[in-house]
Amino acid sequence: MILNELVPFEFLRVIWWALLGVLLTGFALTDGFDLGVGALLPFVGKTDSERRVAINTIGPVWEGNQVWFILGGGAIFAAWPPLYAVSFSGFYLAMFAVLAALILRPVGFKYRSKRESALWRNGWDWALFVGGFVPALIFGVAMGNVLQGVPFRLNEDLKIFYDGTFFGLLNPFALLTGIVSLSMLITHGAAWLQLKAEGPVRDRARAIGSVAALVTIVTYVLAGLWLAGGIGGYSLVGQIVSDGPSNPTFSETARTASWFGAFAERPWIAVAPVLGLLGSLLAFFGLRAGKDVATLLYSKLAIIGIISSVGLTMFPYILPSSIDARSSLTVWNASSSQQTLFVMLVAAVIFVPIILAYTAWVYKVLWGKVTEADINRDHETVY
Repeated sequence: MILNELVPFEFLRVIWWALLGVLLTGFALTDGFDLGVGALLPFVGKTDSERRVAINTIGPVWEGNQVWFILGGGAIFAAWPPLYAVSFSGFYLAMFAVLAALILRPVGFKYRSKRESALWRNGWDWALFVGGFVPALIFGVAMGNVLQGVPFRLNEDLKIFYDGTFFGLLNPFALLTGIVSLSMLITHGAAWLQLKAEGPVRDRARAIGSVAALVTIVTYVLAGLWLAGGIGGYSLVGQIVSDGPSNPTFSETARTASWFGAFAERPWIAVAPVLGLLGSLLAFFGLRAGKDVATLLYSKLAIIGIISSVGLTMFPYILPSSIDARSSLTVWNASSSQQTLFVMLVAAVIFVPIILAYTAWVYKVLWGKVTEADINRDHETVY
């Protein structure tokens, strides 16, 4: 018997669906507060030294946090090739905007404090703002479009045809989910600054983060109501073959009145939106009360709940088609081969714990607050 056949194909598909969710959530939990701090930078720091305090709370860790983004993209490419092909072609301009914004971050970190000019530094501060604001918004916009279905179709040879436009992605529901994502990560960034900064930077972050937490709750509820009453869902019909060939045209999909039929079939998934709302509410109270570690944990809980609520509601779909339901990609019809998934799983079992251990060690070593006194003392060596 071949070793990879010891693990059933359908089990490997579900495992990699879950691992993809873990990687994307891990990115939001770690690099998410980097994006949030970037989006907050012009507003929490009124002086140069205050802005340097905010920058240096994330300066030592932001590069390591991007590992989760790279792993997520690699997992999509290797485990779900059709998903990678459709999303990176259909969302090409949106992805380009995200990458362009993310490129501003390392350049901004490295060059911002190289000159004393206020104009120079203010320009890079706004570049860092763009590097945080744009990805946080676009990731949410992309999720809103996935929930509505993406305008793509596959022909008999599985060639991809994308019939959408960049501005078509900026529809009202997608912009609403973009605001959910943006406010969620701003709350996360504020919780991080409350933990790592002192003085006016911390105080302003708490005030802005409290508002962002309330915006997250309100927009998340509105998006849920809109999804329940105004956006059709998808459902597999006929016999579901979970271990069959990875060919979307072999399965049949029907449109349904709402995605919320998933909650009738699997009531336990309601725990995800509850965690999202509860975490956001607790983050609000934590920011108001000035609780450092607890607030960051509450913010992480909100992120886990909000992101997982999307994946659990859509399962087994990973990218539905709005113009040809038969072309919709699911966990059962869009994966790599059984051998590929098995080899990747072995690699993940080995290396993901190493990454987690290394990340925990880094945060332990770099634990502590950043103050203006630290910036003034080491002004030539810090960001």
